[in-house]
Amino acid sequence: MSAANSFEPVLTAPTGEPFADARAMPPSPKGEPAGERGGWRRRGPAAAAPPDTGTATTGAERHRPPAGRPERTTTPQRRLGSIPAPLLCVAAMVTCQLGIASSKSLFGVLGVGGATFLRLTVAAVVLLAATRPRLHGRSRRNLASAVLLGLASAGMTLLFAGATDRLPMGTASTIEFLGPLAVAIALSRRASHLLWALLAAGGVVLLTLLGEGTGGAALDPVGLAYAFGAAACYAGYILFTDKVGAVFRGFEGLAVSFTIAALAVAPFGASQAFHGLADASAPALLLLAVAGVALLFPVVPYALEMTALRRMPQRVFSVLVSLDPAVSALVGLVVLGQLLGGVQLAGIGCVVAASVGATLTARR
Repeated sequence: MSAANSFEPVLTAPTGEPFADARAMPPSPKGEPAGERGGWRRRGPAAAAPPDTGTATTGAERHRPPAGRPERTTTPQRRLGSIPAPLLCVAAMVTCQLGIASSKSLFGVLGVGGATFLRLTVAAVVLLAATRPRLHGRSRRNLASAVLLGLASAGMTLLFAGATDRLPMGTASTIEFLGPLAVAIALSRRASHLLWALLAAGGVVLLTLLGEGTGGAALDPVGLAYAFGAAACYAGYILFTDKVGAVFRGFEGLAVSFTIAALAVAPFGASQAFHGLADASAPALLLLAVAGVALLFPVVPYALEMTALRRMPQRVFSVLVSLDPAVSALVGLVVLGQLLGGVQLAGIGCVVAASVGATLTARR
């Protein structure tokens, strides 16, 4: 998302080395979350997935180097390896927000539920084909975690789509970002983080009570409810991803969870998607557009962020991700012409500052 100009440089990523890297990645260590907009992993050699016995494994067991031939370096890997990791992270954020902005053009044809259902379905198919997750032998507890992660993903994706349909992108993204910020502050034991919470709360007040929508109108209350609901689902998504990332390798857990998410959204969007495709003059082209949007978000951002995370400290990545609401506001202005007022920009700035501050002052 403009969308037309962004397809060419990024479509090579899903078929290139980042997905091969992801398939070889070990499960994330306990306490290192992998959210929808990227993952967390320790820097080091890839490891084989541990057997799923339903019990916790040690860090040494999870990161035992695999036997076999050394990993080949392909041309896509060399090309991405020549790009600085922070630039890959920024590119992932921009691509993600472009995907969200491009989704809005599909809402009028497929409906919010229909467009979301088709986008999740395409993403699930791509991730399943790329990772080919193995479920045989996994414990019920681990499978239940993947299911809960899928339900949180479904709620977050559907509610956020509804929010962006009624609110400026910058406003919706900032409110949704309160989810991971709340998790970070809740898990912190430092009293000073209450100051960051108050700063973020002040930013939300500026956005919701004093800010205005497009054209100077009051913000849509239903859109605000969707945005806060998406934030709650985002928080749950991070917590469940922490569990899934500890037992699934690479994108395998995400592939399973996106499949569950597509099935969960089906009652809300399958009918809209069917009628939208049936009434379209060129349904094949419409499906192609949906596939392109799904590649922009979430498929391509995952590949870019995973490549970046293999070569940069997690703390640096956290600070960069804190800029996501600002990137969303900029993309909304450039692509959709959504001009935000000074009060709204100040609110976004407060939330971004709170996230950066909470990250930099977190316990090492």
